[in-house]
Amino acid sequence: MAQLVVRNLDEEVKTRLRQRAAAHGRSMEEEVRAILRDAVKEEPRAKGGLGTEIASLFRDIGLREGEDIPELRGYPVKPATFD
Repeated sequence: MAQLVVRNLDEEVKTRLRQRAAAHGRSMEEEVRAILRDAVKEEPRAKGGLGTEIASLFRDIGLREGEDIPELRGYPVKPATFD
């Protein structure tokens, strides 16, 4: 097994770590191991990027596949109002 030494740890961090370990009923060393195990767990990633996720949110509304976007030519332009 590997060993890891952490130097210059703030007293506040050490105190809170000790409190957290006591709350979980384990030693500080075991608490640190648990924290490190959780920190490096592989979390499932989205299969696509942001665009794919946004598209999936709106999949069931709006235009259908193959449907054209209606033209807006010929409609009067209305300036924005900021009342």
